[in-house]
Amino acid sequence: MDCNTENNESNEDDIDSLEKKAEKWMSTYFKRGEVALRNTTEECWVVIRRIVRDLTPLVQRYITKSYVRPILAEAGKDISHWFNDQGELLTFVHPITMELVPYLPHGNIPHLCENYLPSPYWFPTPLVPWWKDKRYFIGRLTANERPIRVRNMLTKMEATFTVCEEDTIGGGIADRYKVYNSAYNSYVWKFEGKKVKMNKTLTDNGIEDIRPAMRDVQIPECFYIPCLDLYYKDDFLCN
Repeated sequence: MDCNTENNESNEDDIDSLEKKAEKWMSTYFKRGEVALRNTTEECWVVIRRIVRDLTPLVQRYITKSYVRPILAEAGKDISHWFNDQGELLTFVHPITMELVPYLPHGNIPHLCENYLPSPYWFPTPLVPWWKDKRYFIGRLTANERPIRVRNMLTKMEATFTVCEEDTIGGGIADRYKVYNSAYNSYVWKFEGKKVKMNKTLTDNGIEDIRPAMRDVQIPECFYIPCLDLYYKDDFLCN
């Protein structure tokens, strides 16, 4: 095998890896609380225009540099206000150079450390700066967090937790439920006696979020929370 063949295979592997990662992040959703918890140098997430980014590798790379501090100060938060509608950093007219330059009220940031001023340490901005680099994309921020109950009809144990509106029952919801029951795949999932479609969301299965209607008539939201019933697959009721 020559070098060209090896390089081609390596490039194909990289492309396949990027495609798989892109497919995963585009179908993964997070709650605001899940993002807020990632606010340290060991795990640093931010949200930009509803896309969740894991900047931990970036933070670790620049951990000794002062210009990583603005990112750490906003870790676990939404920093969309740093950018315009096109995803570019906000700008202003520099009072010395009179040029349009990035607006950085919190201080310099990686990939843009005063490189718009004359200096012997000047370096060009990367072609793909970190705020555009899709390698940091890990998912999307949910448009709606809603509560759900999951009841094990075999053990009679019930768990109540919040999920993302976009979560499928067999995907995000089951993944969140597995901390209560790791054998969730051994059960048939039903709602009001009917099997649900595991590859569909709650709303797609006809399980609407009625909290807005409850608020309109001043009924506490906790008064009714939809419940998914789990029947063990050996149970005759699962037929």
